[in-house]
Amino acid sequence: MRLLISNDDGIFALGIQTLANTLAAAGHEITVVCPDGERSATGHGLTLHDPLRAEQVSSIFAEGVEAWACSGTPADCVKLALGAILPQPPDFVVSGINHGPNLGTDVLYSGTVSAAMEGTIEGIPSVALSLASYKSRQFQVAADFAVSLLAQLKEQPAPEGVLLNVNIPDVERGAIAGVQLTRQGVRRYHDIFERRVDPRGKTYFWLAGEVLEDVDSFNPPQPELPPTDVQSIHRNWITITPLQFDWTSYQQVSAMPKLTF
Repeated sequence: MRLLISNDDGIFALGIQTLANTLAAAGHEITVVCPDGERSATGHGLTLHDPLRAEQVSSIFAEGVEAWACSGTPADCVKLALGAILPQPPDFVVSGINHGPNLGTDVLYSGTVSAAMEGTIEGIPSVALSLASYKSRQFQVAADFAVSLLAQLKEQPAPEGVLLNVNIPDVERGAIAGVQLTRQGVRRYHDIFERRVDPRGKTYFWLAGEVLEDVDSFNPPQPELPPTDVQSIHRNWITITPLQFDWTSYQQVSAMPKLTF
C-alpha cells in the first residue's frame, strides 16, 4: 500500500523513524512529510501568512523511504503532501508514533491527531498512533501493531469520515491485554503559568501543568457504552477511539430550547 506518514514531533523523532522503517520493511511504499522541528500541541493550525518551505531529506530513514521536512504545522504537512508532493492519493494517512499519549480531550490540542484528521477530511482513511509514555523510547511494539492494524483495515475498512485514534501502552508485547474499541474520555490539566523575567527585564510566562488523571471519574462506566480510552490505557489495553470532524451534538439539537432574536 501507499502510505503517507506525518507527525508533530518532527523529522528527527524516533517514533516516526521507527514507524516509517517498520512499515517500509513490511513492503509498503512510504512517503514521510512532517515538520522540520517539534510542533506539539499545535492542534489543526494552518500557515496562512507565511510561505511553506519543504526540503527532501536523506539518511534519516531506511532506503526507499521518501522523506520531506516542512516548515509548517502537522496539518500543513498533510495538506502539502496531498496537494503538491504526492503524484496520487495514498491508501492511508498515518500520523505518529507520538511520544506521549493522546487520550480524552488531548485530541483537541494534538498535532498528531490533527495531521491524521486532515487526511480524513480529504476522504483518505487515517490513523493517529501514540505511545502512552513521555519517557520511554521503545516504539517497536507500537510500530508492529501499526503493521497489523493497517492490514486489518485494508480488509475491513473503518466507516468513511472516521479517524482512528490509537494509543499503545508502554509495556512489553506480552503484557498487552489486547485491543479495545473505546470512547473518548476526559483528561484535563491543572495549568500552572510560571512567571519569569528575561535578561532585558521583560516579564514572560511559561506554561507548565500536571494532568489530572482522575478526572475521568466524570465518565463512570456505563454498561451500554464502551470504556473510555483513559480508563483502558491504564489496564494495558491498546485503545482505538473512532473520531469524526463533525462536532455537532446531535442529541442536543432537539433538546435545545427554541431561541429567538
